[in-house]
Amino acid sequence: MTERTIWVQAPARLHLGMLDLEGGLGRRFGGLGVAVERPVVRVAVRPASDLTVRGPWAERVRAIAERFFEAARTAGRTVPPGAAIEVHQVIPAHVGLGSGTQLHLAVVEALARMVGWDLPAVELCRLAGRGRRSGVGTWTYLYGGLVLEGGRRTDGTDAGLAPLLGRYALPPGWRFVLVIPRDARGIYGDVEEEAFARRVSMSPETVGRLCRLVLLQLLPALLEGDIVTFGRALTEIQQIVGDAFAPVQGGRYANPVSAACVEALLELGAAGAGQSSWGPTVYGLAADEAQAERLAAALRRRSGPDGRPLAEAATIEVVAPNHQGRRLWVDTA
Repeated sequence: MTERTIWVQAPARLHLGMLDLEGGLGRRFGGLGVAVERPVVRVAVRPASDLTVRGPWAERVRAIAERFFEAARTAGRTVPPGAAIEVHQVIPAHVGLGSGTQLHLAVVEALARMVGWDLPAVELCRLAGRGRRSGVGTWTYLYGGLVLEGGRRTDGTDAGLAPLLGRYALPPGWRFVLVIPRDARGIYGDVEEEAFARRVSMSPETVGRLCRLVLLQLLPALLEGDIVTFGRALTEIQQIVGDAFAPVQGGRYANPVSAACVEALLELGAAGAGQSSWGPTVYGLAADEAQAERLAAALRRRSGPDGRPLAEAATIEVVAPNHQGRRLWVDTA
């Protein structure tokens, strides 16, 4: 009998900011982000007589799989007694790169493909338990590129996933200098829940400025390949969003190393720079591979706020945008 192994590889994402924390027009959050080629989640799934999980985050993956099997049986799907799941790679946790969302989606989609269940985006998101606020992770998982999503309805009547308003390819040469401070983590869990419940806000004027920057600067510049205007708009968006979250994270950026890296990247000539989600990951935008490598090399030589070289305080690498989203393939043995 032929044994089929379903593989899924999913890219990390940079979350570039939320657009409306108040919801005065009936939708809250909204936002934009971009998929990047590294780091990645990679999982493999095959039918088995019981449920086994090998690799990082095994207990978390087991819980995802158990919920999936319960939902599949409830939906009348024919499922095997279990599955052998192997987690080969994960995105670092709580650094602002979407590790949880990409892992949940990859495991659920691999299991769904194993049992012949073609899940639409909303159902995939629901079974994975993601997208309660932002849809950026789901849409970058599915399609890659730069995505813009329209937020969740404040009356709770939407389908459970912020709608995709647009998906755009970045010019092929553009690169990101990705900086992940060592031994630092962004906000998550109960602190994040409290932040969105009470501690972060935006005025209507701020929301209006963000939306104008996206619709009248950032996206037109992207379509025209104008990296200068795109980068300028992106940097301002990130600064505005960072200031909105400052009461929770202690400043515009997650920590002094993140802040120093953004400042240095801009000083060294990055077209734009900012922080992904709650950080501490930050990034700079470059026009091509050569400029990005020069930026990365120069940044590694800089000293951080504690006097250590930034090469010791953070991992610094050049990554390309991902324009495919997740990859699925089947091995037979």
